[in-house]
Amino acid sequence: MSQQKADYADDAEIDAELDEVPDAETVEEAVANLEERGFDVIVVDDADEALETVKSQIPDGVSVMNGHSTTLEEIGFDDFLGEGDHDWESLPDQIWGIDDDAERQTARRESQTADYFLGGINAIAQTGELVAADLSGSRIGAYPFAAGNVVIVSGINKIVPTLSDAFDRLESVAYPLENERAQEAYGVESAIAKQLVYRRETEEGRTTLVLVREQLGY
Repeated sequence: MSQQKADYADDAEIDAELDEVPDAETVEEAVANLEERGFDVIVVDDADEALETVKSQIPDGVSVMNGHSTTLEEIGFDDFLGEGDHDWESLPDQIWGIDDDAERQTARRESQTADYFLGGINAIAQTGELVAADLSGSRIGAYPFAAGNVVIVSGINKIVPTLSDAFDRLESVAYPLENERAQEAYGVESAIAKQLVYRRETEEGRTTLVLVREQLGY
């Protein structure tokens, strides 16, 4: 059953001050600092442009995997990947077609090394660091090294002044929303079990951040 953010967002108590859309000067400074740290950054105006940009980043014939991301859902990428109107190898289609639990878990681990791994991020420090967390690590495991290429999509509402603020946003915005989603979807609570601080990309051209001038995801 399709799940929308509106199905659970109203039940989560968040720190709204850490989910605001920043001004243009703040975004510009964040982009400059991210690029200085080795991330490629593409700034787009809206979700439709974000989807077209993401599609343009992925060449034909490669394997593609996505971690759960409300932002990817909101821009329409998950639907596009699942519908098959592309020339990529869609690893999620293969994984969720496996009936055996152990085999499916092995395939999920192997998918971390996809040619292109896509996902979201929980916070972006204006100083240029990215912060994300998972319960299982199935998303952030690919980001630092395993995947050949990483494409991260984020609304500018994820930008906060400092790395300390990014940790606060993870705790007081992203986690409450994800916890509500997990309870709605799976009947269990989530947890900030495995956390990534992505301070720098050392491999040129490997990690691209598509930054959307909208309030997206959490």
